[in-house]
Amino acid sequence: MQTRTLGSLDQRSSVLVYGAAALSDVDQDTADASIAEALDAGINHFDVAASYGDAELRLGPAMPDIRDRIFLATKTGERTAEAAYRQINDSLERLRTDHVDLLQLHAVGDLAELDRVCAPDGALAGAVRAREEGLVGAVGITGHGHAAPATHLEALRRYDFATVLTPLNYTLGRRADYYRDWQALAAETQRRGVGLLTIKSGSRRNWPDGADHRYTTWYEPLDEQEYITASVSWVLSHPEITGIPTPSDVRLLRYFVAAERSLQSRAEAEQVLATVPDYSSPFLRQVI
Repeated sequence: MQTRTLGSLDQRSSVLVYGAAALSDVDQDTADASIAEALDAGINHFDVAASYGDAELRLGPAMPDIRDRIFLATKTGERTAEAAYRQINDSLERLRTDHVDLLQLHAVGDLAELDRVCAPDGALAGAVRAREEGLVGAVGITGHGHAAPATHLEALRRYDFATVLTPLNYTLGRRADYYRDWQALAAETQRRGVGLLTIKSGSRRNWPDGADHRYTTWYEPLDEQEYITASVSWVLSHPEITGIPTPSDVRLLRYFVAAERSLQSRAEAEQVLATVPDYSSPFLRQVI
């Protein structure tokens, strides 16, 4: 699998990042099989969070065998220094490791949340403490929503985050204001050597009212290979992006692996994506 450099970190990450939210509500056998599928495909960057149900617990049993083969990232959604520090330690216990390579402040999608985590007693202080103690290798930030790119640009003015994880897909890119903010963020990450990861490449739209939620994603995902290949291709046609976390359903992993093996040009991808029915931002009705 193609790899790209993760900002200024000494890390070449696979362009597909294993989105371990897919393990939040599966049994251990299913988790083990999905982890093996990802490793066999060449994925070497795993992304999880304390808030993803049982995902850290499902990843933990594999750590003795895979820890030295993967870049391991987790997240804290806590907002105070003490709570974040405790949650980081709890994550290490669940993951059965003495450190993670990246700890991300999670779901910081607007300025009010950014103010909370960057306060003197905010979660950032807890993450920095954990880094100084060797519990985490680097500190990043994530967020959802239409204000996420602008918020993350402001975050980089306040602290030297090693990575940013922010949303992008074709339909978000069609929103002129959003794409302008995203491009400004991308330019700043390049200037400063910050790793840029992107989420929601596989989103089609919010689940319609009354729809059968046939996947464990909070949004309705693309689930046709043609559309997934085009979406992955479109996002990865942006050279600033290191990688794409795979969706939070183990059944969708194989489609993303197949997409990475048959990437298209941006122009080809746009021709396909322009035909996706009912394609819209997943943040018209944000549910997380």
